[in-house]
Formats: sequence, C-alpha cells, structure tokens
Amino acid sequence: MTRTSICASVATLALATIVAASFGGARVRVAAQAAVAVDADDIGGVVTGPRGPEAGVWVIAESTSLPTTLRKIVVTDDQGRFLVPDLPKGDYNVWVRGYGLVDSPKKSAAPGKTLNLTAVPAPNAKAAAEYYPALYWLALMHLPPKSDFPGTGPTGNGISPNIKSQGEWIRQVVSTDGCTGCHQLGGKATREIPASLGTFDNAAHAWDRRIQAGQAGGAMSARFTQVGRGRALAMYADWTDQVAKGKLPDAAPARPQGRERNVVVTMWDWADPKVYLHDEIGTDKRNPTVNANGPVYGALEESADYMPVVDPARNTATQIKLQVRDPKTPSQANNPPAQASPYWGDEAIWTAQTTAHSFAMDGAARVWIAARIRPNATPAFCQQGSSHPSAMAFPIAQSGRQMQLYDPKTKQVTTIDTCFGTHHLNFDDNGVLWFTGGGPVEGWFDTKVYEKTHDEQQAQGWTVFVLDTNGNGKRDAYVEPDQPIDPTKDKRINAPFYGVAPSPADGSIWGSVQGMPGSLVRLMPGPHPPATALSEIYEVPWNDPKANGRGFAPRGMDVDSNGVVWTVLSSGHLASFDRRKCKGPLNGPAATGQHCPEGWSLYPLPGPNYQGAVDSASADSAYYDFVDRFDMLGLGKDVPLATGNESEGLLALVDGKFMTFRVPYPMGFYAKGIDGRIDDAKAGWKGKGIWTSISTRAPFHMEGGRGTTSKLLKFQVRPDPLAK
Repeated sequence: MTRTSICASVATLALATIVAASFGGARVRVAAQAAVAVDADDIGGVVTGPRGPEAGVWVIAESTSLPTTLRKIVVTDDQGRFLVPDLPKGDYNVWVRGYGLVDSPKKSAAPGKTLNLTAVPAPNAKAAAEYYPALYWLALMHLPPKSDFPGTGPTGNGISPNIKSQGEWIRQVVSTDGCTGCHQLGGKATREIPASLGTFDNAAHAWDRRIQAGQAGGAMSARFTQVGRGRALAMYADWTDQVAKGKLPDAAPARPQGRERNVVVTMWDWADPKVYLHDEIGTDKRNPTVNANGPVYGALEESADYMPVVDPARNTATQIKLQVRDPKTPSQANNPPAQASPYWGDEAIWTAQTTAHSFAMDGAARVWIAARIRPNATPAFCQQGSSHPSAMAFPIAQSGRQMQLYDPKTKQVTTIDTCFGTHHLNFDDNGVLWFTGGGPVEGWFDTKVYEKTHDEQQAQGWTVFVLDTNGNGKRDAYVEPDQPIDPTKDKRINAPFYGVAPSPADGSIWGSVQGMPGSLVRLMPGPHPPATALSEIYEVPWNDPKANGRGFAPRGMDVDSNGVVWTVLSSGHLASFDRRKCKGPLNGPAATGQHCPEGWSLYPLPGPNYQGAVDSASADSAYYDFVDRFDMLGLGKDVPLATGNESEGLLALVDGKFMTFRVPYPMGFYAKGIDGRIDDAKAGWKGKGIWTSISTRAPFHMEGGRGTTSKLLKFQVRPDPLAK
C-alpha cells in the first residue's frame, strides 16, 4: 500500500467518524463499547484515535505475574473493537501498536474487564517506520547489477568468479542460504551499527568487524571471503550508511485486512537469554490430536544441552536435560568467539554437545530427537566389512548427529546411535522415521522394530540415491555421480536432503536439496531399500523457457494430502511441485532433473524487493514451510504456511493469495519449524492452533535486546475479531 492509499484510507475513516459524530459521538462510543461482550477471562473494548476508531491495529496484553511471561495479541475490527480471549488470572499491561502509530501508554488490566484504549499517531514518518517489519528496511539494500555476473574476482569487480548470477549472490550473501538463514536482517539491531562494536573509519570496516563477532563469527567471515569480501562488505556498508543518513523505507506496510484481523497470537517465554531455538514439537504430525493440551518441546541446537518445555495449560516453562553416550563428544563451548560480541564480549555462550536440531512425535507422545551422542566416528557395524545390509551396500565412516528419545511417561532420555547423520525427521504411516543429514544417503529408523528388539542396529538402514536412467523400472548397477550416463546402467546422484516428508498419498519419501538452482527428490524404497530404492530428481526451474516461472535454492519442504510438494525458495517464493502434471517419461536417460518444468508453480512472497533485484521476487526470507492438512489454523485443509522471517509473521497461501499474520511484539519474529495441534476437536477454533517458536540465533537482536529469550507461539484464526 502506498502512502497515498494510506492517506486515502485515513481520510475515509475520518469522514466516517465525522458522520458518526453528527449523531452524537459519545453515544456512538458507548454503543461500540456495549457491542464487545466480555467474559470473566477476556479483556475487550474499543481503540480510538484523534479521528475515531482505529481499525487493523494490534492490542497486546502482557502478564509477568504468571509462572512464565505470557502475551496475547489480537487485531481490532473495522470499528476499532477488540477482544483478547481466554486469559488466565493475572495482572496485565495492555497497549496498542499499529502502522501509522507509536505505542500507546500501557494500561493495567485484569480479565473480565472492559478497557478502552487511545491510539497515539506517529509524529512523523521516521517514528512510524520504526514499527515496520524488517523486510521494509532490508529492501533498501542495493544489489550488484545483473551485468556484474559472473564475478571477475578481486582484480575485477570484487565478486568471486564462482558466483555466476545475481540469484546466486542473493542466495549466498543475503537470503536463506546466507545471512538470513541464521537471523533476521533489517531489524534495528542490524540496520544500525551499535556503538558498542567500536569506532571505525567507515561502515565497511565496521561490517568487517561485525561479521567476526561471536561464536558464529568465523563462519560469517568465511562466507564473505568466499563470495568476494570487499564487495559484500561494501553492499552492507552502503545499506547501513543509507539508514544512518535518514533513508526510510520506500513503501509502507498495509494494516491487517480481512481474515488477517481474526488472528489470536499467544506467546510464552521459554529457555534462557544465552540460547537460541531451532525447532519445536507438540504433537504427532500424522495425528495432531496426540498430546492434546500437553507440553511443547524445543530444540536448542548448538546452544545448550536441554529441551525447553512449555506447558500451555499451566503457563509454566521448564527444562529436560539431554545427554551424550560418550563424554568425549565435541562441545560448542570449545569454539570461542572469533571476535568479541557487542552483547556478550568474549564469552562462549553456546555450550552444547548434543546439538539437538529437530523432532518427531509418535502416537504415544514420545519425542524422537535428532541429537548428537558421540564423536563423529561411527561404530563398526556402520563401516566397511560390516554384515549390516546397508553397510554392505554403502559403508559410512562418520556422522555428526544421531538420535535421542524422550518418554514423557518415564521421564527418561535414551540415546540411540545411527550410522547416518540426522537433521530433520518425519514419520511415515508405518512408524518408520525418515531423516535428512545423511549426505549421500537417505536414512531411516523403524521404531516398531526398535520397540520389539531394542536393537538400534537392526532398526536402521540407509540407501544411496539412484536414478533409473536405463529406464527399465528397477534398480541396477549404477555409474557414479562424476561419471557419464551409461545406457545400460542406472546413475547414482549426490542429493543430500535438507527437508524430508513422506507423502500421505503414496508413501514415497520427498526431500529438498539445497543449491543453485536446487531440486526436489522423490525416493521409493522398494522391498529391500538398500538395494531396491529408486529416486527421481526435479530441479527448480531456472532460466527454463518452458517453465511458468523461475526461482532457486529450496530449503524447507512439506507434502500435502494430494502428494503435492511445497517448498520455500531463496528467490523469495513459495513453490509447489505436482508430479501428476509431468508430461514426459519419469525415468530414462533424459529424466535427470529438467524433464518436468510443467510440474512447478511459483508464488512470489508479499512485500518489497531489494533495490536492483532482477533474479528474486521479494526480499522476504522463508526458512521453512508446513502444510496444514487438518485445518488447524482455521483457514481450510491443506493450506501451505511459510515462515516470513523478514515480514515478521506467518504466511498462509489461500486460493493463490497470501495472508500475513504479523507478530508485532516483540519486533524481530523469526521462525524455523512449524507444527500444529488439535487439543479439542469439538471446540472449534479454540480447540486447535498452529505452533512455532522464535528461532533466531541472536534473540538479543530482538526488541528488548540482551536478556530477551526465545518465545513459543500459538496462532489461531477465529471466525471474526470478537469471537471468543
């Protein structure tokens, strides 16, 4: 929405207010207040500004009087009315935040009360822009022009010759496979250079120091060197110089509209200020009624060796200790900061050995955790000379992460060794877990076999990825990835999964493969997977004249009830792939990735793009996606959802159009995993919801700064903004 259209909307609202006032403004306000019915566990009322009711602004209710800090956030309707439902007893601060405003004074309130609030208009454009999502600030960044690619190196244009396109630059330097893969860009903490970082001759030198700060400094610095250090530093320096000189976003975000106003966001504090979240789990993805009203668990990856837990029924936050099998397991505590952090100095705040990454929950509400238990060397049964069927086909000498199991009934954590590496994991309908993180192999773990035998060796297996390039419909001897296709043989490919999801339609296993342009891979296990599994690969369309769009670099992915695969792209898209649309053969010598462009559909994420962007659709960065197969959000079945980590909200694609459910407080919402749960199937919108967590590696970048912790969030969409 342009500033002109915003002004027009304000003018229309003002006119409506004047007409209402002609009938007696006081009487109208009383009638509006009476229309908000407040139960004993609600807070409701009307938000008005100098020109009348304020529609589409957020009302935030926050309590620190509960066992852990709780927040509920709702949006006003077209008459400025609001209702914050289902609040536990406690003391609350309530205030208004919205585009075109600055925060209203906080008012004390308790559930069961009517509370009218007064919105405070922003005094100027700069004050208003402080509340915009990070996306609108990041979109001020000027990208190198398309003509600068491929790069010509340090003696040329400063871009590495390995960077062949502007899209690859976006992927490696800015978007989800670059900086925004770990934290948000564009929030106040990153669009400004903090004085605590030091004193520098220019912004490029400040950025050179900034990317070496903290325990991730070595990796950040190495990435800039890899792509062309001077040129990358100059791009970021120009961006923050613009902001320092007073440059404001070119566009203003629209206030929530339509069903975006029906959202209720509930938020709990968990974990501690030195850790970060990666993922969360609250139910069995196959049956989201499992663990109804139960605890939700979090994964802290590199940062600490416990699972944070929120009990939403009691509003408590606790911890469950994880463990390693071998005390010599590496620890992040042994990796000090490359340079001092402006927040934590030289302290190594990340201390994990377990590096718990992601979860799956089974029908008994047990939590299966991708987590490290030992050093990298695998046990003998994984390696050359083993009689294990998978090791005989493809031995594995090292893996960086294995598995742990938490049983809420016994409160016990069990370590489980896997030969293959683990990362993300999901159950199929037969109780088999499928993993990412295995590099050249796809690994699985049969939990039913493990329950019967408690034999971790017998329960697991793995297979390489083999294309049926000779087209005979079965797996044969294959050529290696670096060898040309042989018409008499099949071909092995290197296709390490990042996201993984079994298809509920046919039992195939799908995975996303990072890269430029990246791909999706379908694996059919067959009767003896180490020897029978066959794969198909489908590249993201990039410079393909036969495709109806172009994009690159998938990351998270999921599969809907019809077998359609959904993935998020670093090119600023949510994309779907429907194998049923493929017109040509799905095996044979030509079925090597570019044989089904017609299967792809690309949906540009909403919001502004980078300056000078040609190869991307939006500056938003979506890390992961989730298909709401059971209508847990309230928008319908099989609605795909994505983490809008620059737009600071949950994105839902409904009938080809995006809805944005912004998290306005604290600013800095950044998510990775998404989950959903049905707590009471008979309770309508109140008995279900979508769960996620704030998963930035730098929670101290959020509003509140150092001391701010990660948050667990629940999204619900009710029938209207006053439903309870």
